[in-house]
Amino acid sequence: MRILLLNGPNLGTLGRREPEIYGTTTLDEIVESARAHALERGSLLEAFQSNHEGALIDRIERLDYDALVCNFGALSHTSYALHDAVRGSGRPAVEVHITDIDAREPWRKVSVTAPATRHQVIGKGWRGYLEAMDWLLAAESGA
Repeated sequence: MRILLLNGPNLGTLGRREPEIYGTTTLDEIVESARAHALERGSLLEAFQSNHEGALIDRIERLDYDALVCNFGALSHTSYALHDAVRGSGRPAVEVHITDIDAREPWRKVSVTAPATRHQVIGKGWRGYLEAMDWLLAAESGA
């Protein structure tokens, strides 16, 4: 399986941005771990991060992957355009949130992109990305 790992605005600053909330693991470290995790399971992972909604949509529209793992950051709560892009891709997707969005500010409790995905992993820290990949691979195999 070819998995596309998408990260949205401000996630490029993981490890230094509010480490008391998001931890000290950098996005590069997360991608490295996720890539190794995918390879151990016979899959390939490509990662893309952008602070720009349109760039994320353009990447989704390339359709050169079998499944998506996405953390759109704050855009998860506002971007119907990303919702439509994920839904329109026709690819299975899992949404990841490093923190428990249900325990944070009221505006974070609703993800408008979640209905376009098949599953969410919330509040598991950076390891939620690995859980998301495992969910996709299990769904593909019918497990």
